[in-house]
Amino acid sequence: MNNIYTVILAAGEGKRMKSDTPKILHEICGKSMIDYILDGAKALSDHKPIIIVGYQKEKVIEYLDGKAVFVVQKQQMGTGHAVMVAKEKLADKKGYVLIMAGDMPLIRQETLLELYDKTKNEGSQACVLTAWAEDPYGYGRVIMKDGNVLRIVEEKDATEKEREIKEINTAIYCFSIEALLKAIDRLGNKNAQGEYYLTDCIELIQKDGGKVSSYRVSDPQEGLGINDREQLAYAISLMQKRILTQHMKNGVTIIDPQNTYIDADVKIGRDTVVYPGNYLKSGTVIGEHCVLKGASTIENSIIRDGVHITSSTIIDSFVGNDATVGPYAYLRPGANIGAGCRIGDYVEIKNSTVGNRTKISHLTYVGDAKVGEDCNIGCGTVFVNYDGKDKYKINVGNNVFIGCNTNLIAPVKVDDGAYIAAGSTVTDDVPAKALCIARSRQVIKEDWAEGKFSK
Repeated sequence: MNNIYTVILAAGEGKRMKSDTPKILHEICGKSMIDYILDGAKALSDHKPIIIVGYQKEKVIEYLDGKAVFVVQKQQMGTGHAVMVAKEKLADKKGYVLIMAGDMPLIRQETLLELYDKTKNEGSQACVLTAWAEDPYGYGRVIMKDGNVLRIVEEKDATEKEREIKEINTAIYCFSIEALLKAIDRLGNKNAQGEYYLTDCIELIQKDGGKVSSYRVSDPQEGLGINDREQLAYAISLMQKRILTQHMKNGVTIIDPQNTYIDADVKIGRDTVVYPGNYLKSGTVIGEHCVLKGASTIENSIIRDGVHITSSTIIDSFVGNDATVGPYAYLRPGANIGAGCRIGDYVEIKNSTVGNRTKISHLTYVGDAKVGEDCNIGCGTVFVNYDGKDKYKINVGNNVFIGCNTNLIAPVKVDDGAYIAAGSTVTDDVPAKALCIARSRQVIKEDWAEGKFSK
């Protein structure tokens, strides 16, 4: 939409967060607050959003590098003042501008589009997004007459009668750019807080003969602003419920939604079952007909169809169709697990490819390796890939059997069909179909222990 622009207010310090991180960069379900707002702006406008920054502006600008146009508000003197410092960015523009705060991540893209459509279709010079609140304490009250907005009065400036009004201002507006620029220069700060209120533009536009309408959002929670950690936690719970509900509508079974955590961009196929305690983090894609049991954490990983995972940690990895992982497996970054594999309890795999149908059933470390198909790697096997300075690669072919408590000292190669006897420490390449025994010959000394302990 080429005739609408967006302005995001993000200059405040957010003192009540008590944080070294700018408020708008705090995460909700795997995304920062400001990312949700940017998603809404992107859905609405083809133009980069104008973001008003102030407190810790360097961190915000670095985080959003290339995604926005920035204007610095050196002194935070109210929402109206924030728009004043950005007016040059709008001076040569025609059409509409949507203005919203950077700490309202629950606002839906559909709501913003509906607000814009109502402004344009009704020929309004401004439209206020409102909500109905049974307890409106702390919010600006919307004063209406004949279906139009007369003015917005802040809590501290409201009379007792005005405080009884339950229709509140969400602090999201759509303005005609021409009407906004005409009003913004006439703002004053004669109020309880000594600030320049953007809301005062509503009354000024009315006095100029402009029309100010309202659009009431059906879900008041969309207008929730976040000012402290308690509100942050509440917003996370609401967003989490929204995410889980959408997955269930798409055919995913979530046994206990109150104890399941899924980030905003996670994708899950139909007929997958997610048990309590799972945390599916950002960047994760889960296929169809999977079963996720126990308290697993899966981050930025691809899990194909029919995979069973139990109480495991998977980070930056890939798991092929019909594989099983866990319990208590740890797939570290770069683990690439083939179809039909079994990765069992207390197995750790890092930066390694494991071929189809290979079994690594328990208590094994595989690092910096390529393991072929249809192998069996016994309990206690260690791929010794690090000499204290450099890491080296180990290559294991297809149909290889590695006995328990084997150490493979990199760099070695074990060719197809080879067998390695239990307890071996392998330092040289093993030819195809050979048997490797690399351990000391057993020596028996009769009655040795009796003599030692009798002393």
